[in-house]
Amino acid sequence: MAVLHNRVSQAELKKRLYEETEHRTTVSFYQYFSIDDTLAFRDEFYKGLLELKVFGRIYIAQEGINAQISVPDSLFESFKQFLYSYPPLNDIRLNIAVDNDGKSFWVLKVKIRSKIVADGIDDPLFDMANKGKYVNAVEFNSLSNDPNTVVVDMRNHYEYEVGHFENAIEIPSDTFREQLPMAAEMLQADKDKNIIMYCTGGIRCEKASAYMLHRGFKNVFHLEGGIIHYANTVNQQQLSNKFHGKNFVFDDRLGERITEEIISKCHQCGEAADAHTNCKNEGCHLLFIQCEECAKKYQGCCSKECNDIINLPEEEQKQLRKGIEKGSMIFNKSKQRLRPRLDER
Repeated sequence: MAVLHNRVSQAELKKRLYEETEHRTTVSFYQYFSIDDTLAFRDEFYKGLLELKVFGRIYIAQEGINAQISVPDSLFESFKQFLYSYPPLNDIRLNIAVDNDGKSFWVLKVKIRSKIVADGIDDPLFDMANKGKYVNAVEFNSLSNDPNTVVVDMRNHYEYEVGHFENAIEIPSDTFREQLPMAAEMLQADKDKNIIMYCTGGIRCEKASAYMLHRGFKNVFHLEGGIIHYANTVNQQQLSNKFHGKNFVFDDRLGERITEEIISKCHQCGEAADAHTNCKNEGCHLLFIQCEECAKKYQGCCSKECNDIINLPEEEQKQLRKGIEKGSMIFNKSKQRLRPRLDER
């Protein structure tokens, strides 16, 4: 019987990835469609991708599939044939990463979830089939120039901070489930305007567009393929680029550069920076922005306290980590409980 999960250590898998000589293509895709037997679908999908040496993170739910993966270039066409063999996935859009170095994932994880994107929606009348209209890059540029249009960023605050579209409204939150009702409340005064929603690859803004229609909004649009597809289209067609900065991604890269502009600041010294990192203290692991100078000064840590901890013997570090509940450790300027750690000099 085939083993349907990984049994090798993460450190060893990452080492193997960086020893690979063949280039990989990083790609993301999603599709909302009905899956009755999620376990059977998951197991079959896992086995097929494992044979194709695919790495990445895939969520399966009764409402569909959400995937971010990397594929060896020599097997990319075989991967497409496998994917397209499923009728609901036939010829779906594949978003190729903008910064496509192939070093995004080092293990294959296919997990069953209640939703492919956690939304907090429990209204039985909500219907994903009733969603907003797609806009492509050309249409987005044109419609966003209309003063009667509001552009809404449906990503988390730390994604918005390093890069976003011109004049885009931020919905300041840590999670998508928090954002949906916040967006509807914040946009009440703009209910008769054109609302364009966007996100990284399209999955969140597609659901957000359906939610806004459910809440009574009329002229709702969402950016086809999200920032990734927009950036690739702009480059290929030599269009005007209305996105500024860096696109945050949820893999080992933590970001892909869209423009050379750096629009955010180091959370420690305030200098221009847009490189996200996780605090090297495993008892903290805070996600924050750090410049090169502060990375050297604090050895990749978010504070002097954490810097001191990582220089202790490993056994002492383990003792200090016992009982710590990290939760969602993400730097947020509105969360004063995290400020002292990042304001230390």
